[in-house]
Amino acid sequence: MEKIDVDFKKTCSCKDNHINCLTAKDWVKGQVAIWELYYEKRDVRNKEIHPAVFPIALPKKCIELFTHEGELVLDPFSGIGTTLIAARDLGRNGAGFDLNPEYIEFTNKRLSQSSMDFFTENTKQIAICDDAINIPQYLDEETVALCVTSPPYANMLNHERLNKSLRSDLRRNKHYKKVQQYSNDPRDLGTMNLKQYIKTLAGIYKEILPLLKPKAHCVINVNDLWENNRRYPTHSYIIEAMEKVGYELRNIIIWDKRNLVNKVGIFGWPSNYITLSTTFEYILDFWRSPL
Repeated sequence: MEKIDVDFKKTCSCKDNHINCLTAKDWVKGQVAIWELYYEKRDVRNKEIHPAVFPIALPKKCIELFTHEGELVLDPFSGIGTTLIAARDLGRNGAGFDLNPEYIEFTNKRLSQSSMDFFTENTKQIAICDDAINIPQYLDEETVALCVTSPPYANMLNHERLNKSLRSDLRRNKHYKKVQQYSNDPRDLGTMNLKQYIKTLAGIYKEILPLLKPKAHCVINVNDLWENNRRYPTHSYIIEAMEKVGYELRNIIIWDKRNLVNKVGIFGWPSNYITLSTTFEYILDFWRSPL
């Protein structure tokens, strides 16, 4: 495999000690550790296309906080290319990897439909169909300014949807009792049990670490798992695993999703109190320590 031809050096005139192109006023807005994000018209929310998409606003905010114009953004589990769309919007180069060729095809279609202007036409956003463990074969060391993704949440989707979080009269929709899995590929994180998932995820990020510039950030959006009447703190397992392979935790951000949740059902009542996990997710921010 040949290295991909993509630029990674900043093209803005920001001072070298700045980590982004934000003004002080915008910086202050980013300091709030609870994010409320919104979908826009360009966002794809059709679960027939992808079972678990995040809004363009999520990678966009991370890109604004942790990169300069012209730098390289990596998404190791790029799905249908939302991170690459955000990178193009902001004049950053991007590389996205996914095992599913249909997702890569859809990503390229989205990119071809994105508006081009002087700000974005000098950048590249490249979608590659390959296992994330092979990413070092495509990129040089210390070229990535930001790695940001929302990986599959282990085998959370690998069962029939019962839609218990929806109001009872809405549960029997077209997705009821369907298995909306990413793929049946055994390399797919979405097919793995939690223990295997954490081990595999850590192995992938261990290989990505040398690709990051010193002090480059690595952001992982994740939700905890609820299975067999037990809560599994996936975010804690990921933090522990990431620190073991060399990353340093910098921030824990809560994605407040209450504005996206409506017509919810009641479950657990009256004997088993269970909070709605659909109302928030974790955004874990690590970096490659300069030491």
